[in-house]
Amino acid sequence: MKKAVLTFGLIAGVMISVMMDSSLLLAKYISSGHSMMVGYTIMVASFLLIYFGIRSYRDNTLDGQISFGRAFGCGILIALITTACYVASWEVLYFGFMPHFMDSYFAAQVHKVQAAGLDPARTAAKVAAIEHTQQLYQNPLVNMAYTFMEPLPVGLIITLISAAVLRRKAAVSERVREGLKDGAEA
Repeated sequence: MKKAVLTFGLIAGVMISVMMDSSLLLAKYISSGHSMMVGYTIMVASFLLIYFGIRSYRDNTLDGQISFGRAFGCGILIALITTACYVASWEVLYFGFMPHFMDSYFAAQVHKVQAAGLDPARTAAKVAAIEHTQQLYQNPLVNMAYTFMEPLPVGLIITLISAAVLRRKAAVSERVREGLKDGAEA
């Protein structure tokens, strides 16, 4: 399983990192809603390699048979490697080249709260919470945790679907033959 997990996890990790880094060049030209759509499309495209990784492991190592649990284990390891690549790429990009990238995001969130027409106390509390999150985001460990939580749910969903679709037990007649062979040898 190690070969399939590393191969497909690293390929998906490079895909998600390169596509994410490339999409940031477009971020200033598209709205935040479209930017999120592009981001999650990139995640889904990269995490589709989970399916191919599980299938490769099943067909090449396990003679075409795999349980849901083993398929899930293989898929979640691929998802974790892919997510780790995503986080590493973002940390280098954010802290090395774009430390103020999220400022416009947080400013937009503050503007949205202020334009919502809430009472002043509620508005102030929400703005304070946003500003606190913005301060926390400057801590690399908190930044990594937030970044890790972005793609992992997508990877988990694709892992669950792939494991369910790809699970395959030995055929009944094959299990019966194996049982007869074991009985004849005894």
